[in-house]
Amino acid sequence: MQSILTSPFVQGMVKATSDMWLKGWDERNGGNVSLRLTAEEVQPWAADFYAEPRCIELSQPAPALANDWFLVTGSGKFFRNVQLDPADSLALLQVDDKGLSCKVHWGLSNGGVPTSELASHFQSHCVRKAVTNGQDRVIMHCHATNFMALSYVVELDAARFTRLLWEGSTECLVVFPDGVGILPWMVPGTDGIGAKTAEQMRSHTLVMWPFHGIFGTGPTLDEAFGLIDTAEKASEVVVKVLSMGGMRQGITTDELIALGERFNVKPWQAALDVGPAHGA
Repeated sequence: MQSILTSPFVQGMVKATSDMWLKGWDERNGGNVSLRLTAEEVQPWAADFYAEPRCIELSQPAPALANDWFLVTGSGKFFRNVQLDPADSLALLQVDDKGLSCKVHWGLSNGGVPTSELASHFQSHCVRKAVTNGQDRVIMHCHATNFMALSYVVELDAARFTRLLWEGSTECLVVFPDGVGILPWMVPGTDGIGAKTAEQMRSHTLVMWPFHGIFGTGPTLDEAFGLIDTAEKASEVVVKVLSMGGMRQGITTDELIALGERFNVKPWQAALDVGPAHGA
């Protein structure tokens, strides 16, 4: 029988975390990822589970996630090392039947606990599970360089920032038509920032933590990674454009509307209403 290390979900997490590190988004132990799994996906690997799983109390109840399984990154684990020792860097958890605690059934082989942002992840999972009828299964947080850099120099208005990225790359409106939510700066690793992030994730698949990084969601690791990668690429373009004196021309409102119609997506109206970023 093959080891759980060969399972699609462990291999997928190894690839995602390695790609994120190679992108420069996850220095040291920066960033965290969680993937919600089904019992059917997990059960074939039960022979590798711990005989006596550790129990971890949740700081915030998550009844909407009762009995759900998750593969998450560990607290203090370096993304560059996940590929070298997944069993040390990752944790396979199951939430209890009331959503009050979880058990570590595999992983964290040298000790430790799940990501310090577990509360933020679980609060956002609760929301995305509800608003997508269970389709979204990934929450991904990282320190995307150019996206984070823009938080220091542009107005922290969600609609205006969304419009800036939509004009930064044609594909952005197609990939995240619901725009980018923005929080005020908050202390990370707290229930408070988790609650505020989850509020934004009711209507946005991307959320900015100013001067810190980005939260993204999606149905798969590839989709969540691609979402963040698209926003980061547009941010890089905007950073370069601003360094060259700013936008002199760009995509118009009518063109953005036509783009949405062509790809059958509905652009966030508030970002259309603020008007063009170029020439402003």
